[in-house]
Amino acid sequence: MDRADVEQWLVRYECAWRAQDTAVLDEVFTESVTYVTSPWADAIVGREKLRRFWEVARAGPHEGFRMRSEIVAVDGRMAVVRVHVDYDDGQLWRDLWLFTLNHRGLCEHFEEWPFAVDQDDGHRDEQF
Repeated sequence: MDRADVEQWLVRYECAWRAQDTAVLDEVFTESVTYVTSPWADAIVGREKLRRFWEVARAGPHEGFRMRSEIVAVDGRMAVVRVHVDYDDGQLWRDLWLFTLNHRGLCEHFEEWPFAVDQDDGHRDEQF
């Protein structure tokens, strides 16, 4: 896997999030994918469970947002990507994504470390 593979996968991920339905997940994730929504969350295991999660988590194909990403590292089949998602409703997210792709470019494991602008990260109002 190289940076071009990661860039292509990121495009497919965003297209899947914007898609009318979740059938396109077949082009992004393996059937047995593990998908972790935060470092504290239990993994969603399998594409069928992931479909149900995406149906609840996303607002649908007309959800307004802009997504930018920066590849931090690619090591073998693993990638680390910094992602900025700015929603039209004012939500601002900064994420780290860690994921592995198989030989066909499908994601086998996805782990997200999401941070929102108003999320208490334990350092608010600290004086150092």
